[in-house]
Amino acid sequence: MRIGIDLGGTKIEAVALSQQGLELHRKRVVTPKTYPEIVNAIVGLIEDAEQITQQTGTVGIGIPGIVSSVTQKVKNSNTTCLNGKMLTHDLENRLKRSVRITNDANCFAVSEATDGAARGYSVVFGAILGTGCGGGVVFNGQVHNGRNGIAAEWGHNPLPWLTDADKHDTRCFCGAEHCIETFVSGTGFLRDFHALGGNAKGCEDIIALVEQGDSTAIQAFDRFIDRLSRGLAQVINTIDPDIIVLGGGLSQVDRIYDALPQCLPQYVLGKECSTQIVKNVFGASSGVRGAAWLWPEQ
Repeated sequence: MRIGIDLGGTKIEAVALSQQGLELHRKRVVTPKTYPEIVNAIVGLIEDAEQITQQTGTVGIGIPGIVSSVTQKVKNSNTTCLNGKMLTHDLENRLKRSVRITNDANCFAVSEATDGAARGYSVVFGAILGTGCGGGVVFNGQVHNGRNGIAAEWGHNPLPWLTDADKHDTRCFCGAEHCIETFVSGTGFLRDFHALGGNAKGCEDIIALVEQGDSTAIQAFDRFIDRLSRGLAQVINTIDPDIIVLGGGLSQVDRIYDALPQCLPQYVLGKECSTQIVKNVFGASSGVRGAAWLWPEQ
């Protein structure tokens, strides 16, 4: 049995999967405010899963951040109480077994590569278009963290082929300017629509206006597609994945999958692009399932 934990800012979710990937148990709790309480909650979810299934499982955990290969401490987490903590060490001491921890975007990618939209493909890139812009890369079913634990952090590279229309004064949370995340995340899409003079509370409102033929919304969407194409072309020009799976709230916008193949080739080296861009299968469950699949060899 494999147990996966998705540690989020508002909830912690656990799933237990059989060797064949069938769901045996699922439970979620509200994310506590302090680090010791979070550790206790994770341990409690694992103990519940094993008591209910009467099986002992491997443990994989997806977190909003990374474990430093230098210090073995969590860093870059927006659940700030995790930063600087020895989460792997502390959980292994409590559980008396090895624990695998990686970024939640990597979990999304490995989930979709294992039994989701990218099943059967050797090189899979997962791009999350949500409040932020995350990414994960999987080679032959194995997540690739990289030497520094930052593999596939495509959202924190500058938007390539920057134009005058792209320039803005929104600094990314990482401290850099003109990061891809500030353009193709849901937050960036909404910011750009407002910059064009539009009025909307969220991305769903903008897409609804696009469907109604609103010219400002259409302009914002076209700019979004062009920028997303430039960002993904940089990924394709670097690792040339077999398939790209989109996740996050914006991945549910069907017209993206019609628009991207028309725009991408102009930015890919050689002006051709046969890379499939597909919607995820497991949606919000990809993170917790991918955490469980961090132990594919079991």
